Order: sequence, then C-alpha cells, then structure tokens
Amino acid sequence: MNKLRTGAFHTGMILLSLLWLGPVLWVVVMSTRSFDDIAAHGVGSLPHSFTLDTYRQAWTDGGELRALINSMLVTVPSVALSLGLAAMAAFALSRFRIPGRRTILLLMLAGNLLPPQILLIPVAKFSELTGLYDTLWALIAVQVGFGLGFYTFVLHGFMRDLPGEIQEAATIDGAGTGQIFTKVMLPLTRPALAALGALSFTWIFNDLLWAITVLRTDDNMPVTPALLALQGQFVSSWNVIAAGTVIAAVPTVAVFLRFQRHFVSGLALGAVK
Repeated sequence: MNKLRTGAFHTGMILLSLLWLGPVLWVVVMSTRSFDDIAAHGVGSLPHSFTLDTYRQAWTDGGELRALINSMLVTVPSVALSLGLAAMAAFALSRFRIPGRRTILLLMLAGNLLPPQILLIPVAKFSELTGLYDTLWALIAVQVGFGLGFYTFVLHGFMRDLPGEIQEAATIDGAGTGQIFTKVMLPLTRPALAALGALSFTWIFNDLLWAITVLRTDDNMPVTPALLALQGQFVSSWNVIAAGTVIAAVPTVAVFLRFQRHFVSGLALGAVK
C-alpha cells in the first residue's frame, strides 16, 4: 500500500513538473528557430531549424544589454540597502525594549498591505517634486521603501527567537551594540538574509509596475519594460522575443541556484520556529 502511494505521489510530481517545464522548454526551443521556420510551420510545431542569431538580435538590436545593466544597477543596491536597513531595524525592535515597538512593526508592515495601484500617481508626483523622476535613483528608492517593512517583519521573527544568553555573553565579553549586531546577530541570521536576498532579487529584477511608473526614457529602462519594447520592435519575430525572455531569466535563475542551499535552510528554519 505504501509503495502504491509513493508511486502515485512520484507520478503526480513528475506530471506537475512537466506541466511547469513545458512552457519554459517551448520558449527555449522557439528562441533557437528561424523566422522562416516559424512562419512556415507555426509557433507550436516541431523545430525544423536551429540558429543562435536570435540572441544576437535581442542582445544588440533589442537593447537587452543596456536593459540588463540598468536592472543590475537597480537590483543590487536595492537588495543591499533593503536588507541592511531591515536587519538594523529588526535588531533594534527585537532585542531592545523600545516603547511601541509592536506598533512600529505593524505600521511598517501595513504599507505592504496597500494595493500598489492606488500609489502609482502619488509616487510618480513625489518623484517629480524631488527631481528624481526618470532616474534609476527613483526606482531604487521605491523598491527599498516598499520592501523594507516586509523584510523587517521577517528578520524580526528570526532575531526575536534567538536565545538572549548569546547577546548577554557578548555584552559580558565587552562587545558593544554595533559589534553584537555585526559579529553575532548577522552571522546567526545568514540563512534568513540569504533567503530574503534571493527573493528580493527576483522581485526587484522582475518588477514592471514601478519601473514604468517612475521611468520614462528607454535608456533608463530595466529588463522587464525592455521586453515590452522588444515586442513592439519585433512584433512578428516571436523567436527574437523568446530569446530576449530567456536572456532576461538568466540572472534570477543564476542567483537562485547560487543561494539555493541557504534559501532552503532559511525556509526550514522559519518553519521550525
């Protein structure tokens, strides 16, 4: 009976995996087909050609290189600032008796409960008033501001559950608040930081809504708005559009594979706590 259940479970997981991988493989295969092949046989047919020139077109003619650089210039500082500020805020709120700390944490988290659509116009107007509109700094500020509450909430849960004796021992040894934070708390919360880092990198890198809200010129657009422009430029060249999609997915896949071990351990630690 157990073998039957195990076999049924594995069969179901294989089918679900194929269901998820099917569209991905279809896009990858389509990105290596020529335009004539797709025009003659359709996008859903088996490939009758193989070419990598589609990637060159998406990379150079479609502006994917510039867009990827812009995405990295936004994503890396946003992730670093978000996690750094969130870690400091979580450390203060979880390890010190600050009056109203629960209220402060709930107010920080409440900002993430608002639908972003109702904030588009205020954010755009505010970026214009501050002179940051159509700059990468505006997008960085938006990503940090709207992610800070959630990251603080998650890190607060991890730091709060750490034994207080660790902090007391470090204090007895002469460590100051800054040393306790950097040499004790941050190393112990590394799984949570890695998990949040992988998630925030994916969220910020793939963001479209805020990018088209505070940016206007094509030279400043990150990769997701660039894919929209790619569809307009190569409206009937589905192979080039598919190649651009594959290129845009590579950084997030690489980050997840790099931090996969920390990501899984961070989720497991959160489940146990």
